[in-house]
Amino acid sequence: MRIAMSGTHRVGKSTLIEDLGEELPEYRVVDEPYHLLEEEGYEFASPPCLEDFLEQLRRSLELLEEEDTRNVLFDRSPLDFLGYLLTHEDSDAFEVEEWLTRIRSTLKTLDFVVYVPIEERDRIRLPAHEDSNLRREVDEKLAWLLLDDPYDLGVEVLSVHGAGASRVSQVIERLKRG
Repeated sequence: MRIAMSGTHRVGKSTLIEDLGEELPEYRVVDEPYHLLEEEGYEFASPPCLEDFLEQLRRSLELLEEEDTRNVLFDRSPLDFLGYLLTHEDSDAFEVEEWLTRIRSTLKTLDFVVYVPIEERDRIRLPAHEDSNLRREVDEKLAWLLLDDPYDLGVEVLSVHGAGASRVSQVIERLKRG
């Protein structure tokens, strides 16, 4: 199966994908676009600008389009970057309609998206320099995009909750259903 992790920053997506990689050795893990771009020399602004999120969206789409094999775990989906773009202070400059056809088509290559929301008892402590309001806004936007599906993207979403082992079990159970 082809599965992407989705969620705002510091909710445990990378930990979940690492744990799943150990539980599912037949699966290949594809790192998140931020890290791949950084390895290639892309320099991100601090804080990230609209163009930084657009570049990550482009890379996320390319990864899904290029990687045509089965048994792949993607750390992040195009929807993550759509969430960041729609909540960015310069979001008025982002034309979501221009991207929807490609996003829709690319999401069809996935069997499902694992959504890792912020939980009531937050499992990850934020460093002092992190913007907790942005994190919450992106989480709310992702919940809207993934669960309400306002753009009719039609991707199956599995929301996971609880401690790490519980999250892994929820994904494994979904995989067993095919």
